[in-house]
Amino acid sequence: MAVSTALRPIASARVLILTFLTAIIFRSGVADVVPGASTSEELPHRRFEYKYSFKGPHLSQPDGGIPFWIHTGNAIPSADQVRITPSLRSQKGSVWTKNKVTFANWETEVTFRVSGRGRMGADGLAVWFTTDQGLDGPVYGAADQWNGVGIFFDSFDNDGKKNNPSIVVVGNNGKLVYDHQNDGTTQALGTCLRDFRNKPYPIRAKITYYKKTLTVMINNGFTPDKDDYEFCTKVDNMVLPNNGFFGISAATGGLADDHDVLSFLTFTLTEPGQEPPPPESEMPKEEKDKYQEEFQNFQQELDKKKEEFQKEHPSVQGEQIEDMYESVNDREIRQVFEGQNQIHLEIKQLHRQLAMILDEQRRYVSVITTEVTKKGTNAESGQLDPASQQQLGTVIITQQEVLKNLNELRTVFHESLKQIGSTQHQGNAAGIGTYETMQHFNDIKEHLHTVKRDVEHLVQKNSQNPAEKAVKCPDPPPMPACLSTIHFVIFIIVQSVLFFCYIMYKSQQEAAAKKFF
Repeated sequence: MAVSTALRPIASARVLILTFLTAIIFRSGVADVVPGASTSEELPHRRFEYKYSFKGPHLSQPDGGIPFWIHTGNAIPSADQVRITPSLRSQKGSVWTKNKVTFANWETEVTFRVSGRGRMGADGLAVWFTTDQGLDGPVYGAADQWNGVGIFFDSFDNDGKKNNPSIVVVGNNGKLVYDHQNDGTTQALGTCLRDFRNKPYPIRAKITYYKKTLTVMINNGFTPDKDDYEFCTKVDNMVLPNNGFFGISAATGGLADDHDVLSFLTFTLTEPGQEPPPPESEMPKEEKDKYQEEFQNFQQELDKKKEEFQKEHPSVQGEQIEDMYESVNDREIRQVFEGQNQIHLEIKQLHRQLAMILDEQRRYVSVITTEVTKKGTNAESGQLDPASQQQLGTVIITQQEVLKNLNELRTVFHESLKQIGSTQHQGNAAGIGTYETMQHFNDIKEHLHTVKRDVEHLVQKNSQNPAEKAVKCPDPPPMPACLSTIHFVIFIIVQSVLFFCYIMYKSQQEAAAKKFF
């Protein structure tokens, strides 16, 4: 006990020291984390604004218009996109919101595609936020001297500096005339070089205006990832009008591209300290009463049509609409049996392939047996050595083992097919999954693992014993070699020398005969 009482002060001192150090570390950690936490919580609240947005697949109305938007010029709305300009020369078009924006901070996500046959295109596409709708004009199909900001996707190099395609941010107070000759570089508040033509995936531009800072992020269209944005440019201390219109415009010149906008999504940004206003507070009371009255009239007409339908079709009364749709349990059961049917088809395919392999092995064994019988006759007459006899015996034993294993695999497949058939029959009869069904699936899985292990064992065994393969046929006798080039040249030279010698001899004989006469 004396030892324990002596150790108590030391232990208590250690506890006090650890407590003091823990408190110091905790306080310093809190001092470091709290500022970071405050900065991480500064992300604004986003709320989708449908009146300032559009996207497919039902983008346009039957009359060819876009809900809450107007289009002018050569713009062609369709079900899944808006073609601002077609790939024809000297075209221009634009789309603009019908209502003015009433919020100070916002974010837009524009998805578009610029495509053309040529190596260069023209002129480009622009995203606008202005106090007035620039329905027509010389700046990418919109009006000049705008009051607001324009983000230009310029695809044609007017100044010849080879700095296009590029993205340029130009602000205007309503008095500035756009500098076409220099592609707006003398008036640009921010710019970046990005090639946005003829990409495999649509280009995505995220434009954020929050706390008097305009930020442009670009998805280059090389991947299908929608969130793969990279920084383009940023403009600080930028003052934009509180109310304005969103718009997109495009134009072509001597060169032409298709400028297609797939979606334009607008979000309201609210600071974390301020709660976003409810949607009802933005709607005037007169408009709200008007919509409420229209809804009540529509509801009354719908009730009348229901009564008329029930009078004309009394046999349909009492039917529940829920019975016409598939429930969650039915969908799960259907997916289970579809997967089971797929497994059944795969096993049947494996069974057919195994039967083909089995037939081939049987034919192979019969051929080897015939060959062994012939060799055995030669062995009795003393024409086969003992090594060849041992090799042939080993080949026969190996082939018999392969044939036996294949027969076992075929039996396993046959049993699996029977179990799957019985499971499907039980499932169709009962309509729900049971424990026996899961047990059948486990058995099938075990059989498939057994098949895989046996096949791998056979492949490994055949690869380890290459000398035990079947006796190859003897090689054909070598073909006689053809006349080489050197021999042919020598033959021609010798023949030419003999010919010239014969000519000279003949001429000498004729000269001698002339002298004699």
